[in-house]
Amino acid sequence: MKFGKEFASQMVQEWQEAYMDYNYLKTVLKDILRFRQRNASTPMASTSRGTLKRRVSLYRAFSGLTSRHRSSPKMNEDEVILVNAVQQEGSEGNHQTMFLMSSEIGGEYELVFFRRLDDEFNKVINFYKMKVEEVMEEAKELSKQMDALIALRIKVENPVVESEGKNLPSNVVSSPSRKPGRSHMDVIQEVEMSSEGRLEDEKQEDNVEKTGDRRNSNGKKVEIRGFRPAPLEILDHVKINVTTETPVSTLKGILMSSNSDFSFSKRELRKAEEQMTRAFIEFNRKLLLLKSYSFLNLLAFSKIMKKYDKITSRNASMTYMEMVDKSYLGSSDEVTRLMERVEITFIKHFANGNRRKGMKILRPTTRRERHRITFSLGFLSGCSLALVAAIVVLVHARDILKSEGRSRYMENIFPLYSLFGFIVLHMIMYSANIYFWRRYRVNYSFIFGFKQGTGLGYREVFLLSSCLGLLALTGVISNLDMEMDPRTKSFTALTELVPLGLLIVVLLILFCPFNVIYRSSRFFLIRSSFRCLCAPLYKVTLPDFFLADQLTSQVQAFRSLEFYVCYYGWGDFRKRSNKCGDSKVFQSFYFIVAIIPYWTRFLQSLRRLVEEKDAMHGLNGLKFFSIIIAVAMRTSYDLKRGMKTWKIIAAVSSGVATIAATYWDIVIDWGLLRRNSKNPWLRDKLLVANKNVYFAAIVLNVLLRLAWMQSVLGFKEAPFLHKQALVAIVACLEILRRGIWNFFRLENEHLNNVGKYRAFKSLPLPFNYGDDEDKDI
Repeated sequence: MKFGKEFASQMVQEWQEAYMDYNYLKTVLKDILRFRQRNASTPMASTSRGTLKRRVSLYRAFSGLTSRHRSSPKMNEDEVILVNAVQQEGSEGNHQTMFLMSSEIGGEYELVFFRRLDDEFNKVINFYKMKVEEVMEEAKELSKQMDALIALRIKVENPVVESEGKNLPSNVVSSPSRKPGRSHMDVIQEVEMSSEGRLEDEKQEDNVEKTGDRRNSNGKKVEIRGFRPAPLEILDHVKINVTTETPVSTLKGILMSSNSDFSFSKRELRKAEEQMTRAFIEFNRKLLLLKSYSFLNLLAFSKIMKKYDKITSRNASMTYMEMVDKSYLGSSDEVTRLMERVEITFIKHFANGNRRKGMKILRPTTRRERHRITFSLGFLSGCSLALVAAIVVLVHARDILKSEGRSRYMENIFPLYSLFGFIVLHMIMYSANIYFWRRYRVNYSFIFGFKQGTGLGYREVFLLSSCLGLLALTGVISNLDMEMDPRTKSFTALTELVPLGLLIVVLLILFCPFNVIYRSSRFFLIRSSFRCLCAPLYKVTLPDFFLADQLTSQVQAFRSLEFYVCYYGWGDFRKRSNKCGDSKVFQSFYFIVAIIPYWTRFLQSLRRLVEEKDAMHGLNGLKFFSIIIAVAMRTSYDLKRGMKTWKIIAAVSSGVATIAATYWDIVIDWGLLRRNSKNPWLRDKLLVANKNVYFAAIVLNVLLRLAWMQSVLGFKEAPFLHKQALVAIVACLEILRRGIWNFFRLENEHLNNVGKYRAFKSLPLPFNYGDDEDKDI
């Protein structure tokens, strides 16, 4: 892989504008190369024979082998550039390169290159300084948090140590697993320590922990009169914030003032340690990305200067890279030192000195892509396609489309299996979303808040959809009988229970507590679903409202679940008959389940409006409220078919809701239709190079939104299509629209993060110091 592609793939995508613009500098070098190819720019001298040509510089006076370097700035005959730091008003010194060969033919091209190179270098170094200052401030805040955590540990666990015959509280942090009242504190021996002088204090502290004495640099013993007690007074000046957000806690916060006083319980300590663990993991991730940023840019400057030397046959890279290595970007070691300190602190205080355990938590490994997943995916997909072909052959061979039992099958069995069809199609679309997000470097894992190493790839999602599809198709074949048994006047009970059994299996796998079949992803889905159902009692995050948006496209799936309850609970499944349509209870819930997803999004918008005071969330809530009215009117029209008044009301409300939702999708969620943007009628930044893709997506979104109105337009049946089949097709079109919407919605969110250099989540800290009550990291 060429360095340009490798460089782009290794970037922190949210910081991509802060990296050196390698491709742009390559285009400048290509201009130099094209000019040199058109013009013989290097003056050459020929020998008497005319067969050998030498550079003019080889005919200059020889400077001697024993000449010493002068104390003045070096300026020899082959010098190409001089790099100096220039002080500017209101800013730190910027680096400026003086090109000494600008008088040569084509020198103006090289002068432009070095000016652009300086701009890129100054941009990189200023951004790096800014980020280092930020992490140093966050390190100070974490240090204050650790002081409070250590004090809380000692207060809760009450450890004692022996020193000169006296029992004193220790400033050494005990493990959470230690029991109070022990006569001697366990020693935490760190596995790996740096030999550098900056860690000498930590080594001496460990010696104190082990032997109770301290030796100076000469090896002489220094008397220690006892362990210095931990500053427990810190707890008098901080408030604790470890309350887990639940619907009950939210209601308590509304009805009564919040209580941030310490209770000094083990539960409080455990919650504080969990928050600090997450804060350290995120902080260490920041340091890793910042170190990667420095390394990649240093490598990029080295590569671009080597290209310059190769194209121009000069030797400027050594001089320039000496300056780069001596600059803050190349010589600063604050990040490396801070990373070592973070690792030592985390291992000591959160892993009981076990380095392997601590590093596993601090730097979780990414999920490895296994060949067996690819093989299983191909195998199950092939089996699913074979079953589809088998169903087509059976339908044609048995002439099922013209059989008398066709209508009974479509009214009773088809809605049961259509549920799995909707789920499989949505999973396939999500798998495609993940594939294209990765291809266009959309940081979806960060946007959704997936823990490192737990997010599913497109292969895993496609594998699950293939497995579910295979099971559903197998069930469909088992229920293709259209005629009842003439003796029993009923269908086989076992085969009629296949859809219910399949649903139970899916639910058991979903809620399985054991660490099988991607437990972390299943629990993430369950947790987000619960937060959606409890809206607005939870703080709304992007995964919550993104999932709620997905549920609005699965209204027909919820109705299928309702039909499961009615069909197997009150229907006669042995004879494939039901009276659900005549039940008032069924009709009421038919109405309610269609409203719930949109009502959830409406409540989420209200919660965000109250918290963020952004009027756009209020307008979004109005949009969903208009959809709720439209769905209510359409459902009423479906249940009271034939009344013109309901049809007019349903048509008007659906039209208004469709226009509002379409506008919001394209303009707000996707950020398109910007008339004055660099890309007319799109937006300034696009991840997909082909602009026609965006226009095609806009047209498809409009057309598929119109399909949403099919029920009020009177298209309830079509040739060779039953009513249930038409409803399922329209529901599938809505799922396809949602899959297209997903890609461009996250693309827009990613570009917003890029514009704000937002590459990290802000995490709440457990302790609030005075005025820093809202301090996050």
